[in-house]
Amino acid sequence: MNENQNLQILTAGYSMHRKPYIANQPDGLDNHLIRLQTTGKCRIRLNGRLELLEPGDLVLFSPNEPYELRIEAEFTQVGEAAVSSGDYHIFLQGKWIEDWWKFHQRPNKIKVPLSEGIIGAFRQIMTELRRISNPCPEIAEYYLKILCMDIDRNLLQQPLPTYRTYLAHRIKNYIEENASSTFKLEDVASHVGISVSRAVHLFKEAFATSIIQYTLEVRLNMARERIAFSPLSLEHVAESSGFPNYNYFHRVFRKRYGMSPKQFRLDAHQNQ
Repeated sequence: MNENQNLQILTAGYSMHRKPYIANQPDGLDNHLIRLQTTGKCRIRLNGRLELLEPGDLVLFSPNEPYELRIEAEFTQVGEAAVSSGDYHIFLQGKWIEDWWKFHQRPNKIKVPLSEGIIGAFRQIMTELRRISNPCPEIAEYYLKILCMDIDRNLLQQPLPTYRTYLAHRIKNYIEENASSTFKLEDVASHVGISVSRAVHLFKEAFATSIIQYTLEVRLNMARERIAFSPLSLEHVAESSGFPNYNYFHRVFRKRYGMSPKQFRLDAHQNQ
């Protein structure tokens, strides 16, 4: 906790509900709440009515906002009723979070990808808070700020959130997080639970480029940074950046940047 109490993470945790649960605070919470639905379903009162929360739904509540959460039996895909709801949640207070809250016009609910970046930030914050002896308590605050900036990025990238754009952004995040390894279009489509043809169409519609071309750009950008700033061999750069072999990497790199990887490294070192 900062001495000036600029930002206080009061608690952070993960909850998995298998039994009905109801939280109803008409006068609102005492602190700010960031809550991410990760599995199952529940309902939360937004703008005077109960709305369904599904995986990827992130809700933001400021102090004194009426808060009602209901975790009850929902019908599954096989038509059976079951109680199942999992979420990460953080309660916090302080001037920093108040300023962040006011910086954008924020809806109470937004869609975010269940990416390792966002999930990892929640987990790291939880881990830091659990340390009994922690000489660096500021680390949790830095992770919280990264999480908040990631939320802002998703908010700005999806000015008109729809299910179609949500799927497209999930595909984009999958590519960015897995570009260093090899994957197929089938893997991308399976990740978001749609067909390959639909995944290809939605991504092209949202970003005006193909999944394959975007993957190539991400890998080339990754390789360019490693060539310039790491001691890795060019062959290792190609392999660690997701390219199947060096010859293919050499060919597409030269086409993209107008010079070979070796020449690019020489030029980068001369300019440093």
